[in-house]
Amino acid sequence: MENQAVQEFHVTYFDADCGRARSEVFETLEEAERFACRHSHGEDNWAVVAAVTVERVQIAA
Repeated sequence: MENQAVQEFHVTYFDADCGRARSEVFETLEEAERFACRHSHGEDNWAVVAAVTVERVQIAA
């Protein structure tokens, strides 16, 4: 069994269509920032990008 720490990027944003905060996960900062920009237009919309370090576990077969 092998553990490996990796970084992923979580975008939390307000979805005006349903009136709720939602979240998406991306592998690169560039993808996360592009997504956040698309969802932070308008007066009431917002998006936050957070870098998160997670530990991935690979189990040998």
